[in-house]
Amino acid sequence: MSDEDESSEVTSAAGARNRKREVSFTGILAFVARCWVEHPGPFARTLLGVAMATAMDIVMPLLAGRLVRDVSRHAGGVPHDAAQAAVLHDAALSVAGLIALGLGGLLGRRLSFIGITHLTLRIMNDVASRAFARVQRFSTDWHANSFAGSTVRKLTRGIWAIDMINDTMLLLIVPEIIVLGGTTLVLALHSLLMGAVLAVSVVLFVWLSITLTLRYVAPSARASNRWDTKMGAAMADAITCNAVVKAFGAEAREDRRLARTLRIWGLRTERSWVRGTNSGNLQNFASLVMRMLLIALSVWLWWEGKAGPGDVAYVLTMVFLVQGYLRDLGQQVSQLQRAINEAEELVAIFRHEPEVLDRPDAVPARFTHGAIRFEHVRFQYPGQKTPLYQDLELDITPGSRVALVGPSGSGKTTLTKLLQRLYDVSGGRITIDGVDVRSVTQDSLRAHIAIVPQEPLLFHRSLAENIAYGRPGATQSEIAEAARQANAAGFIERLPDGYATLVGERGVKLSGGERQRVAIARAFLADAPILIFDEATSSLDSESEALVQDAMHRLMMGRTVIVIAHRLATVMELDRILVFSHGEVREDGSHAELVRQEGGIYRRLFELQSLDG
Repeated sequence: MSDEDESSEVTSAAGARNRKREVSFTGILAFVARCWVEHPGPFARTLLGVAMATAMDIVMPLLAGRLVRDVSRHAGGVPHDAAQAAVLHDAALSVAGLIALGLGGLLGRRLSFIGITHLTLRIMNDVASRAFARVQRFSTDWHANSFAGSTVRKLTRGIWAIDMINDTMLLLIVPEIIVLGGTTLVLALHSLLMGAVLAVSVVLFVWLSITLTLRYVAPSARASNRWDTKMGAAMADAITCNAVVKAFGAEAREDRRLARTLRIWGLRTERSWVRGTNSGNLQNFASLVMRMLLIALSVWLWWEGKAGPGDVAYVLTMVFLVQGYLRDLGQQVSQLQRAINEAEELVAIFRHEPEVLDRPDAVPARFTHGAIRFEHVRFQYPGQKTPLYQDLELDITPGSRVALVGPSGSGKTTLTKLLQRLYDVSGGRITIDGVDVRSVTQDSLRAHIAIVPQEPLLFHRSLAENIAYGRPGATQSEIAEAARQANAAGFIERLPDGYATLVGERGVKLSGGERQRVAIARAFLADAPILIFDEATSSLDSESEALVQDAMHRLMMGRTVIVIAHRLATVMELDRILVFSHGEVREDGSHAELVRQEGGIYRRLFELQSLDG
């Protein structure tokens, strides 16, 4: 199998998997169960505590019935002799047993609570880390089509849903199932008829609870969660673009926009809650019918002389115990379904495969020269009908400075994205220093490519942290030297907190020219052999542009440089200019060579920009 065939197969396989993102009820439970198994210690302690506490509950009605039997025998006038002493002794043992069962139940519940605390925290930590890492590795297209606010909402809501699932399943539903099964078995040993009635009642009740939850409550809860995600996205979108909102005095407009989303969210949530209440009421009514049936049956058996007072007391105690568990079971199934709905989008993220994957045998990149070659590259964006590149051949020698020019959509930026392997080629291959970029790990590949974009994104962290992002272990002196090389030291040192200054979300506290120089300082410190400038000076004033251009020239020294530019004045001094049109390199040469070509694309663009100037 050729490299391009293998790449296409991996990409198409990932795409096929991503088309099947529907997450079922059992699929989410299986996901959570796998998390339990990954932490066997706290999981085992939780189950041990639950089993201990529920065993105490199952045995308690037996001792209560025995105690009532002893009391009734004394009330019946048993003489004060050895038989009476035996009754008293048996009653005392029953009381002691009830006390021991109560204490054992407390101990078991404490053990289960401590166990699930450790289990849930570890799972939430692991899932949050893995989900964040997964989202970080999703494609550029995925992030472009997803609201950051809604993604964060999906993650946080899903992580807390796991907490609810753990509590509901391990502390509530599992012990309820054990108690219901145990009491049914014990009751059947007393009376096969009552055991059968209880068993049928429990099965019917569980069926009713699950049916109501899955068929009646779940769809409305799912719709409510979708609008909850949209609400978070709408808030994040407006807050992120607050500068634009203020610029147009559009605060009230954004309030109204959010209000429309909140109105629909409120309606969907109200319907979900009302349906949950209706479901709970029906389950409580079914539980009441079952309880009355069992009590009536026990009284009838007593009337027929087939049961004594102790047996009736046992049945009554057991019935109220079971009724409490059944009532809770209905509520817990509903609560579990809500948690399942809230975890759906999180689990879907784990079902979504990154579009670009490292090969199993990928190795860390070790590029030193920066020789770039595109060999018969074919590429087509997902969803597009025709390829952008059909058979792209391109050689960029080490240390050369190459400009990519041409109209928007001609393939300039795509070339740099393929070089970084943000997408995989459909055919052919791309090499750096003779090594196929698909044979090395993605993080090591990108560590060899420094990028200065048109709109640099900075973290809401200190200037020092932003500059050192490409080399986190850099010393303060190295950070300061990179800033000096980038013409950024002057404005940084004038700030009250200097390099400790927080730059705001996306660097909003800095001007465009200042952000650009910080990005150049970051590239200086990264010291990568390949450098990409993507319209780095297109939105700057003349003074800032001069400072940035000066820093760019220093940064280019000794590196392979690719410059994407619409303003041709910024590329005239470069070694080579590639003119793109419809995914093809139509012209290739220096500025002097290209401007002499009659009817050439570059010459036409240059003349137009000269007239505009």
